[in-house]
Amino acid sequence: MKRIAIFASGSGTNAEKIMHYFKDRKSATVNLILTNKKDAKVLERAAKFGVPSRIFDRKEFYETDRVLNQLLDKKIDFIVLAGFLWLVPENILNNYAGRIINIHPALLPKFGGKGMYGSRVHESVIEAGEKESGITIHYVNPKYDEGKIIFQAKCKVDPGDDADSLARKIHELEYKYFPKVIENLIIK
Repeated sequence: MKRIAIFASGSGTNAEKIMHYFKDRKSATVNLILTNKKDAKVLERAAKFGVPSRIFDRKEFYETDRVLNQLLDKKIDFIVLAGFLWLVPENILNNYAGRIINIHPALLPKFGGKGMYGSRVHESVIEAGEKESGITIHYVNPKYDEGKIIFQAKCKVDPGDDADSLARKIHELEYKYFPKVIENLIIK
């Protein structure tokens, strides 16, 4: 059975869907939640599922091997970024090459990069007059949202959509596809 770590910075709804999906699976299990915010709601969600969690700061993440060592100590096989907003440092990228993925709430390569997350993405999609949006699941590399694309799913952007209504459509796609794509990558 493969062991998954999830990095999240916020509410953790995707992390919760992933924990729920894998709680009774034989393919993998979520063994660690990591966050850079001590008040992140994902910590409550992890506790609900009995998944250990760790909080780290910028210095620990970028200037030490503490986070990497936690991953190695837990024998983590695969890393999922689910609403995690920092670039992954080289020490983790090197140790988990080809085994770190992220989900982005738009159809990359459009509307990606530093600062493009949450409602900012949806507002940009609407302001650009796009007819569709969606999700992109991609491998993580040293740059924001530039890793090789693994999977995309689309939804229509309706004339009356605002950032909130588009976000709801995007969340539906995330919840439906993200856990399944993770499982398919793990069992390859």
